[in-house]
Amino acid sequence: MTTPLFTTPRDLLRYAVTRFNDAKLFFGHGSAEAFDEAAYLILHTLKLPLDKLDPFLDARLLPEEVLQVLAVIERRAIERVPAAYITRQAWLGSYAFYVDERVIVPRSFIAELVPQQFSPWVQDPYAVENILELCTGSGCLAIMMADAFPNSVVDAVDISEEAIAVAEINIREYKLEGRVNPIKSDLYQNVPFKKYDMIITNPPYVNSHSMSKLPQEYLREPQIALDGGSDGMDLVRKIVAGAAERLTPDGILMVEIGNEAEYAEAAFGHLGLTWLTTSAGDDMVFLLTAEQLHLMQA
Repeated sequence: MTTPLFTTPRDLLRYAVTRFNDAKLFFGHGSAEAFDEAAYLILHTLKLPLDKLDPFLDARLLPEEVLQVLAVIERRAIERVPAAYITRQAWLGSYAFYVDERVIVPRSFIAELVPQQFSPWVQDPYAVENILELCTGSGCLAIMMADAFPNSVVDAVDISEEAIAVAEINIREYKLEGRVNPIKSDLYQNVPFKKYDMIITNPPYVNSHSMSKLPQEYLREPQIALDGGSDGMDLVRKIVAGAAERLTPDGILMVEIGNEAEYAEAAFGHLGLTWLTTSAGDDMVFLLTAEQLHLMQA
């Protein structure tokens, strides 16, 4: 049997799609299907523009380029490593971030709300001075928030020292030193005691039953960043409980809980959660005002 001969990106793209489908890979880290992921990995490996596949489809490749691409395809198919860990890059909206195995691959429905500066909940984006992001991971949301609220300082918190190291890379890349402050802390523990206009968080929220059924690609990520306990709300409870004393009188808390709306309503429904609209529906992100949080403590 002769070795298949690949000469163009088109050849490699066809092979990669078949290979990925045969391997029954899971696509939940930026790509929706085998074709998109194959195209991204091929273009990135060949150092070609990620938004220009067609002009290069029939370009003749050097033998060593073919081997490089095949190695990436096989790694993705056999080891089931998320594509972002292979390329050391992940996209969130229009922002590119450095990532590696020390952090989960950035994905957030809160990110969809940032370009609109959380209107109508934030009436004057330029008046926002202090933002707290809990469970920052790679720092992606903190960086986007600093960009969207130009007069703000963002404290970006994570319990993982390794995650903080990755966040620092991205903060430097976006030249936001001094405006985005990485803090190693178990939630509020080491956070400066000041009042924040906004607290946002995309915390670990996967419930125990769902954790037991995660695809292999998710098992490659730091499990501490996913596991939210029996009902997924372990950290969320602590975040909600501590938010009131950290918010300004008009401040807001925004929490992403993915597919755990049922558990979130069971835990916090009595507070009158406001569910925000995202591309995945109206049950992925909830909002509470400082006034609601203070009533909880009364």
